Amino acid sequence: MLQTPIKPRTHTSAGILLMCVGVACLCVNDALAKTLTAHYSPFQIQFLRNLIALPFAIFIAHRMGGRAALRSHRPLAHLMRGGLWVGATFLFFTSITYMGLAEATALIFVAPLFITALSALIFRETVGWKRWLAVLIGFAGVLIAVRPGTSAFQTVSLLPVATAFVYALLMLSARFVDSRESVWTLLLYMTATGALISLFIMPFIWTPVRPSDVWLFAAIAIFGTAGMTMMTQAFRLAPAVVVAPLDYSAIIWATLLGWLFWTEIPDALTFVGAAVIISSGVFIIWREHRVEG
Repeated sequence: MLQTPIKPRTHTSAGILLMCVGVACLCVNDALAKTLTAHYSPFQIQFLRNLIALPFAIFIAHRMGGRAALRSHRPLAHLMRGGLWVGATFLFFTSITYMGLAEATALIFVAPLFITALSALIFRETVGWKRWLAVLIGFAGVLIAVRPGTSAFQTVSLLPVATAFVYALLMLSARFVDSRESVWTLLLYMTATGALISLFIMPFIWTPVRPSDVWLFAAIAIFGTAGMTMMTQAFRLAPAVVVAPLDYSAIIWATLLGWLFWTEIPDALTFVGAAVIISSGVFIIWREHRVEG
């Protein structure tokens, strides 16, 4: 049985730090997007974010992977991933327009459960009964948070769940990318194709950007790119079983930002549902590490 190489302790600590800061950056990115949705379409927000972030993505890819990171051996695979990226972002930005940041963030945590289920259904991967049970328990957590059939249920609550499903497809679609391409190539082309696909929608939904909002678009590009870069690097420095669960710290930042800027306070059942979803996700991450190890 192959053993996962042990990362040096200093590298693991750096990976943990990068993951925590990266998650915080993406939560700030989401909070900025929520602010901008009051005046702009989610498509326009994504287009300008990707357009502004593209030079940074090119620089990072070249810096980390050299010229080879700028080339793609399967551009159509990246185009497909760009379409999924645009779809997932549109769904999530639309959801936070109508619901609290923490509630939407809690529901998007169901993505690892979708990844596990789709891996078995689409790629015929072997998923043991323990992981299937974790998936079912995780979806029970979604029901606790969403509460279908009650007066507390909102149709918009399904948007983060749909986001998680499309995001799971995005993660699994990485298997269609040429194995010679690095994660930096994936990051670069996801940014580029996201901007390209969004560009074709702009003539139909474009709203002139107010001068006071220019810095918000610049900030969302910087925080979004920085977050993705740091999280990517975290997985390179530390074992996935260590850093992956730290992604769930987003619920802390989302709750804090939602309360700070919009006085949003999720109810108890939302936190209970989030706890069930997170527990299931952490178990799946740990179990997959055991199986691969």
